Amino acid sequence: MMTGQTFAGTATRRRALMGIAGGLCALPGIGGMAHAAASPSGQPPARDMVRPPRLRNGDVLGLVAPAGFVADRFGLDEIAATVRAMGLVPRLAPHLTARAGYLAGEDAVRAADLNAMFADPEVRGIMAVRGGWGSARLLPHLDFAAIRKAPRLFAGFSDNTALCLALARNGIVSIHGPTAATSWPPSSWESFRQIAFEGAMPTYAVPSYDGPNLGGRGAGLKTFRGGKARGLLLGGNLAVLSALVGTPYLPDFEGAILFLEETNEAEYRIDRMLTQLALAGILGKVAGVIFGQCTHCENPDGGFSNFTVYQVLDDRFAALGVPAFQGLMIGHVAGQVSVPLGVMAEMDADAGTLRLLEPAVV
Repeated sequence: MMTGQTFAGTATRRRALMGIAGGLCALPGIGGMAHAAASPSGQPPARDMVRPPRLRNGDVLGLVAPAGFVADRFGLDEIAATVRAMGLVPRLAPHLTARAGYLAGEDAVRAADLNAMFADPEVRGIMAVRGGWGSARLLPHLDFAAIRKAPRLFAGFSDNTALCLALARNGIVSIHGPTAATSWPPSSWESFRQIAFEGAMPTYAVPSYDGPNLGGRGAGLKTFRGGKARGLLLGGNLAVLSALVGTPYLPDFEGAILFLEETNEAEYRIDRMLTQLALAGILGKVAGVIFGQCTHCENPDGGFSNFTVYQVLDDRFAALGVPAFQGLMIGHVAGQVSVPLGVMAEMDADAGTLRLLEPAVV
């Protein structure tokens, strides 16, 4: 996962604001995602998972930078405007514009900002401003026991996968979804709103094939092995997840539905990371696998190119003996959906769908 997430341009940000503002008035079901009515599952979350409170209009949303630094402090004004368009009140972490090399300040500073947001009784939810690299460096400094006692909804993706997985390891539900600086087209906003505000249990579906995967458009369903499976939904960015193998911050994947995504990684590196998960015994534990989008996953110099990404995935997943498919709008794409970690879900590899069986919030 080599990606330099930066702030969206002014034009893109304005389009996002228009999309969110329009969505606050009325938004129908979004392409590639069938909306399900919000209702409690009637059963407690699996494995004693703690679900944070849902977001409501007027709630405070804490903005943090756990990884890469904020390159343009003026971009924070646009981000704050985007948060307000969501109906939320932005609260910037004290050291949001700090910098230490490629990090948004020293580890202790970034961790202190994050711990403070989780401890602030006025903060209802927390969203990473961007990814980059550095979230895993914070894990030893976070007070997970305190977070579990008074959970807040955390949302982020890419490098923030490390935080989402560590929260899941400690029994706390979070959201793998857009960061605050991401472009927010109507489909992404509607997906986040359903999960974070409504407590909905939607069914995600692979978009119909409409040509090359440009601008975040779906590349169609690829079923590596058919069938259905149920399990706890866990996953995120492949590179970040594989880098946590052997640490005390990975959750138990026994019987889980594993979802993955990646960007800017050549085919042989995708193979290497999946091999790491296989050798570590993780792939052999799961009940099913979903690979979202692999954006720009081609070797730029043409070497090691005897396999396509799809052949690599097929080679790894078809032999697992569990349902596996590729194509959901999860990852580094425009129009990405928000997917909760730590809730029960059901997948159908033949249909290319993922259905939540319980809400992510209470």
